Amino acid sequence: MTGKDNVMSHRNLIAILRGVHSSEAGDIACALVDAGITLIEIPLNSPDPFEAIPAMKAAVGDAAKIGAGTVLTVEDVDRLKEINAQFVVSPNCDIEVIAHTKKCGMGSWPGVMTPTECFAAIKAGADGLKIFPASQVGAQGIGAMRAVLPKDIPVFAVGGVEPINFASFAKAGCNGFGLGSGIYKPGMSADEVGKCAVEYVYTYDAVFRH
Repeated sequence: MTGKDNVMSHRNLIAILRGVHSSEAGDIACALVDAGITLIEIPLNSPDPFEAIPAMKAAVGDAAKIGAGTVLTVEDVDRLKEINAQFVVSPNCDIEVIAHTKKCGMGSWPGVMTPTECFAAIKAGADGLKIFPASQVGAQGIGAMRAVLPKDIPVFAVGGVEPINFASFAKAGCNGFGLGSGIYKPGMSADEVGKCAVEYVYTYDAVFRH
């Protein structure tokens, strides 16, 4: 997920593993890849994200792109560059974080909620937009914003996204989804994560690849 072209070559489902430990990270990454999810995000407010990201990269190699979420500072971006993270996701639209992420050669996916934030993020160099929280903006709100956004900017809905609402968000113009507690909660085994992932992949394929 280093840019618009690369992310669109993957199934546009990002597994958000908030709370994952490095000791389990490799097994969970393998379960996700086996299920068909190859974009994986570890939020920085997880127990040991700077150890978990390399553990996942070692486990799956080039089969997945591994990045970080809840990235709030340029210092975080620098640390992520050092461990070869491939993309940066934030809950907010921080122009400095976006610009520094691109300077470091990583994909930038800031969180946005309004048209003003969307266009500020695009101007700063964002590769795509994370509509967050999507459950509050709603499909109707995203559709209204999508009508004025550049067609080549990928838009992902994140926050309150479940298989049951994939179709409505897709109809509104979303290209993909970020999957949080529905796919992983602390304490879940790799097998449990894999089973949840299969459900998401099945519904995604029915909506986007029919």
